[in-house]
Amino acid sequence: MICPNCQWQNFLGEDVCENCGADLWRSDTPEATTTFHGRLLGMHLDKLGAPRPVTVEASLPVGQAIERMRRESIDCLLIVEDGLLVGIFTDRDALLKVGSEVDDPRPLGDVMTRDPVVLRRSDPVAVAIHKMAVGGFRHVPIVDDSRPIGIVSARDVFRHLATGLT
Repeated sequence: MICPNCQWQNFLGEDVCENCGADLWRSDTPEATTTFHGRLLGMHLDKLGAPRPVTVEASLPVGQAIERMRRESIDCLLIVEDGLLVGIFTDRDALLKVGSEVDDPRPLGDVMTRDPVVLRRSDPVAVAIHKMAVGGFRHVPIVDDSRPIGIVSARDVFRHLATGLT
């Protein structure tokens, strides 16, 4: 164990530095970083220019939803009832839950992902990245009082980060 004060190489498990007498008792215990203030922590989602979401009703047949996604080249639809977000249907849902049955007559509400993880407009980009990473999501809706106002995709985040690095 290296002493944080004098950089002396001590034996692993030593409580006191053999060279300077410094306390080593907790020097190998990880501590939370409190000094990092990178640009992602302060940058709000508004900076990404997230597009307005495409919303549909839960009663829309799955086949029509897939056709609309294909026709408009969109990766996901947000499902609303009375203007409030109740679910999300992504290209991944189409692949895993519908498969090759593209003319599926079931209502979208039967195959959508209910109560999706959401972001608020005031959330920083770091929160979006965290939610995407932890949940394995590629799309996260942005809501204002449960009303969808935007959608953040992993592609949007990566594109924004890449332009900031050049």
